[in-house]
Amino acid sequence: MSTSELWDALGSLPETEMHHVITRLFALYEARLQQNPADPEALHFFSNLDLAITQTCQCNSNRR
Repeated sequence: MSTSELWDALGSLPETEMHHVITRLFALYEARLQQNPADPEALHFFSNLDLAITQTCQCNSNRR
């Protein structure tokens, strides 16, 4: 699937399903880290996830 198709698929998901997608991604990469604590792809995923959470919280905080 192309990135544009993935964007479309994400955009069409109900909000409750979005939680399942994020949870599944987290679990997949967490399992990779358990198998190999130095897995660069998993470490990169969690670094990006941390950044996304931080930026989202800052944006939400600025709107209040």
